[in-house]
Parts: sequence; structure tokens; C-alpha cells
Amino acid sequence: MASWKFIAVSTVCVFVFLSGNISGLDNGLVLTPPMGWLAWERFRCNTDCKNDPENCISDRLFRTMTDILVTEGYTAAGYEYINVDDCWLERERDERGRLVPDRERFPYGMKSLADYVHSKGLKFGIYEDYGNFTCAGYPGVVGHLSGDATTFASWGVDYVKLDGCYALPTDMDYGYPEFGRQLNLTGRQMVYSCSWPVYQIYAGLQPNFSSIIEHCNLWRNFDDIQDSWASVESIIDYYGNHQDVIVPNAGPGHWNDPDMLIVGNFGLSYEQSKTQFALWAILAAPLLMSVDLRTIRPEYKAILQNRKIIEVDQDPLGIQGRRIYKHRGIEIWSRPILPIQQGQFYSYAVAFVNRRTDGTPSDVAVTLRELGLSNPTGYRVEDLYEDVDYGVLSPQTKIKVKVNPSGVVILRADAQPGYAFNAITTRTPYTPLNDVFRLTKK
Repeated sequence: MASWKFIAVSTVCVFVFLSGNISGLDNGLVLTPPMGWLAWERFRCNTDCKNDPENCISDRLFRTMTDILVTEGYTAAGYEYINVDDCWLERERDERGRLVPDRERFPYGMKSLADYVHSKGLKFGIYEDYGNFTCAGYPGVVGHLSGDATTFASWGVDYVKLDGCYALPTDMDYGYPEFGRQLNLTGRQMVYSCSWPVYQIYAGLQPNFSSIIEHCNLWRNFDDIQDSWASVESIIDYYGNHQDVIVPNAGPGHWNDPDMLIVGNFGLSYEQSKTQFALWAILAAPLLMSVDLRTIRPEYKAILQNRKIIEVDQDPLGIQGRRIYKHRGIEIWSRPILPIQQGQFYSYAVAFVNRRTDGTPSDVAVTLRELGLSNPTGYRVEDLYEDVDYGVLSPQTKIKVKVNPSGVVILRADAQPGYAFNAITTRTPYTPLNDVFRLTKK
């Protein structure tokens, strides 16, 4: 098996990435993927505030996370939404048919919580379900679409996630657009996150993605993420194996959502956490952290606040990346980004992923041209985790990256304007500590 350790990539499938002409939900929101904090994966439906007051779904939890987002640098890095998920409601509506927050866990009401979030310069998100009940059994929106939309607007909600439990998948082609229409009729701009396609896919139906793009800002295609590397891998595989269907649907204002970031929780190693964050950026995914920000370790916080990888995720072109190579546990993913030179040569973010688990790093060698990078005046290449600038390289330059098991190396290659370069003399010297990227003449 040692022969697998060095993999020369001689054949890489190169795709032409084109932006679609389909416009998203016409609310002018999330022209880049939304970023924020979401309770569900880490805190689930913990309603036991008597025995676990620090971690239960409550006003206290969301105000605390709001404060940390601001004081610990997350807001400065781009995270702006504080999103409540399931289990915030009373089990019954009030006598006028209105939704009621749990009176003990949210004693001041949702408008007060939204006002607090807004006072910190952030935006407030909430959860509901297009069904008779939410997934945890609280009141759903069916029969109350207009009233619930009006309620959310009156509370100052900025983001609505609509799940699909206890609903007929065949009804979603009408119900999800109608609730989106009701949100728009309130006159308040609210991001609309849909679970529409995933429930139809589970039911064996073919989702109408043209309609989904028209009516939703983002949507789920696959399973809920769990706190494990196996779960992250299953999502990576789904997005790679179905990319021809999935990728064309993404763009400014309308995004595929592979689910929350679990960086900093219990189930991922440091290398695996770096891999999830890098690939979510390649996928132009929403960056919605679900982690206890009070106890996150510094190295995981640094991953979530990596400005250079966030810049890739937030690239204004909004083109979702693709898997362009897969062989013997090694994958290469590539995403076109700005700047573009001469109207045709994109810049790229490229992620080299080692899916192998045999205990030692693997070397991957490939020329820039084999990755589809053909700008004749070259590319300035930078390692976004190691923070090393390798200067301007020609398309003929062969690069070799060393990728740890279940880890990633993510590079940014900025297409250069028309001037001469020297691939050897212009790059920043590297030290043995950072020697994960090497140049060879071809």
C-alpha cells in the first residue's frame, strides 16, 4: 500500500463553470451565502432549564451567543445571524390562533430577543415547519400561513427556516411558495430557508428546482448533519456524486445548503474540522456554526474565523465549486472566483482532500494547467491555512501538496494581469515547518 503515498495526478476532469441566468427570490437578500450561528446541532431540543439552565433552548442562551458573536470576533469575520431552531414554542397557539413562545424559557417574548440581537448589530432568525407540527411536535404553519408571516414580521425576524415534518411532500410545491409570498407581503425583508427539496427527494419525487430557486434563498438537499466525520463525509459524497444536478442551482440570492458547521464540537478532529470548513467554502455554502461558543478551543475558533477562507465562501460571483478529481481516496475540488483576467481566465480556490485513514500524509502532484488554470500570465498562489504566499506561478508549474489523513490543503490561485513573472524568484521562501507545498520545473 505504500505505493499509494505519492499520487501524480495526470488526468483531472476540468469543467467549464458558468453562472446561471436564473434569478433567486426577489428580496435582494443573501447575495453571498448567509453566515451566523444556529442552535440545533449542538443544543438540539433541550428544554430542561431547571436541571440544565446553561444549555437549554432559552432566551438566556441566545442572548449569550449574541454577545459572544460580537465580543469574540465572529461578527468582525462576517457572521451576522443568530438563529433559533425548533423547540422555542408553547405546545398550543393562543386564543387568537397566534404562535406563542414558551413562557418560561422565553419570558420576554421573541420581539424582545430580536430587539436585543438587533441592538448588537446582528440579525435574528427563527424556525417553523410547513406541516401540522414542527419536527419536535410544536405547532406548524399549516392553516396559519398569513398570520404567522405577519407575526414574524411584527417581531422583527430577519431569517425564517421552514422545515417539512408532518407535511405531504406533494403539497410542498404549493405550500413553500405560498409561505414565501406571505413573508414578502409583510413588507419586511426576511431570508427564506426551505427544506422543500430534501423531503421530496426522500419521498421519491423530483424537486422542481426552477421553482425552488424562484421562491427560496437557500434550501436543503440531503440529510441533517450529525456530530461525526461519517456524517460530514456522507454530505461531501452526496454533493460530489450529484453535482451536475446541484451546482447549477446555486448563485447570488439562492444557495444549496449542506447544513451546519460542526467545527469545535465533539465529533471531528482538528484536520477534519479544517476539511469541513474548506469544502463548505468551495461549495459556496451558508456558514452557520452550531457550536458552544463559550467553550470552543482556540484552534477551532481560528478555523471558523479564517478570513481568507471566508473570502472564498463569500466570493461575489457565487459560483459553486465542483469535485474535479477522485481516485484512491484523494479528491480535488475547485471553485472559480474573482478576479477574472481578460474576460476569460478565472481565479480559483482549489482544495486537495485526503479521504484516506492509513495514518500518514499523502503527496499529490499536479500542474496548474491540469487543474484547468491556463492564464498565460500566471497565478499568484497562496495556502489559505498555512498563510504562505508562493508567488506567481505559470500554468506549467507542477505543484506538490502534502495532505494529512482526513485533512485538506486549500490554495487560492489569483489570475494575474499581463506582465512578466518568474515562478522561482517571486515566491515567498518557505520554512521546513511550512513545507507542505513544493514547486518543480516541468
